[in-house]
Amino acid sequence: MAQVLRLDPIRCDGYGVCAVHLPERITLDEWGYPVIEPGPVPERLLSRARRAADACPVLALSLRQAAVAPATTGSRAGIRPARTGA
Repeated sequence: MAQVLRLDPIRCDGYGVCAVHLPERITLDEWGYPVIEPGPVPERLLSRARRAADACPVLALSLRQAAVAPATTGSRAGIRPARTGA
């Protein structure tokens, strides 16, 4: 299953350790705070992404399963409009 990196910007203190471990997906802005590339982490980078999350001294970075949007069929996922009139 696909996994994504999530950053809690309130917890982040801008140490930059995450970018050292995963420069392919994490860069630092002008103040030293991480900018994470959106989307699922490629399989080949998962171990490095785990290492980056584990290395965060304030636990602001985590690796989670990507949310899967529910499948929809028809208009509005099978919800029918209410009947009106006689």
